[in-house]
Amino acid sequence: MNGQRPPREESADALLTRLGRLTAVARERVEVQQARVELAEALQREMLPARLPQVTGLRAAARYAPARDGLDIGGDWYDGFELGDGTLGFSIGDVQGHDVEAAAFMGQVRMALRAVASTVSDPGEILGRVNDLLVSVDGPLFATCSFLRFDPATNELYSARAGHVGAVWAAADGRGGVAEDVGGLPLGIISGERYPVTRRRWTRPGAYVLLTDGVVEGPSFSIEEGLARVTQLVTAGVGLDPGSLADRVMRVAGRTGHLDDAAVLVLSHEGLAPGGGRP
Repeated sequence: MNGQRPPREESADALLTRLGRLTAVARERVEVQQARVELAEALQREMLPARLPQVTGLRAAARYAPARDGLDIGGDWYDGFELGDGTLGFSIGDVQGHDVEAAAFMGQVRMALRAVASTVSDPGEILGRVNDLLVSVDGPLFATCSFLRFDPATNELYSARAGHVGAVWAAADGRGGVAEDVGGLPLGIISGERYPVTRRRWTRPGAYVLLTDGVVEGPSFSIEEGLARVTQLVTAGVGLDPGSLADRVMRVAGRTGHLDDAAVLVLSHEGLAPGGGRP
């Protein structure tokens, strides 16, 4: 009869077949996404340094954590290396975007910073040259970054930043705050950008903590509140070894409900004795 519904058994079979196809497609998509996450994690793990340089008067430690549940692995990085003139170079940064492309771009930026820093000492010029290089290849991504050079002979720190969140500092006398140094645009946006350099001479023991915004910003509280919490932790824990302090700072990321990955780089310095030498 026209308009008669198909037998119930046939409708159930058709529904089961349809559900089976949808389940297979969903499983395939999940497997592909999981493979991309695992690849991005492997890329990031292999490209981050196995160790950080340590010299008399300065100790360094760093921590990295993927995004919550590992679903938004991104392009956060930290780095530290020795330069030919006896100084040390440090960088931390955050690539816009997530997944394999961001992790791969992170590796390119990190290697470019190392390459330029081997021939140029000024952190602002280093950022400027890397920025122009990234703009010239016309890629779709950009990165925020802070680059620092520490001179153990003079106990001076030279820093420049490209759109990156400010560092947190603390001294053994109880003072602390956020170092909102003047900076330039993120790397890879506009060629010819200039990056001012800030010079600090460490005369008192203390800590200088660099981080990415995944540490201090999330659904639970704003970046201003996150920085305030980190400042309190760093000020209270300035006498800790840098690894323990980095662990404490990273715990803030767990309380933000963060959806981004997170990186922390701690520089713990001894300062200078009253006569101008090291303590």
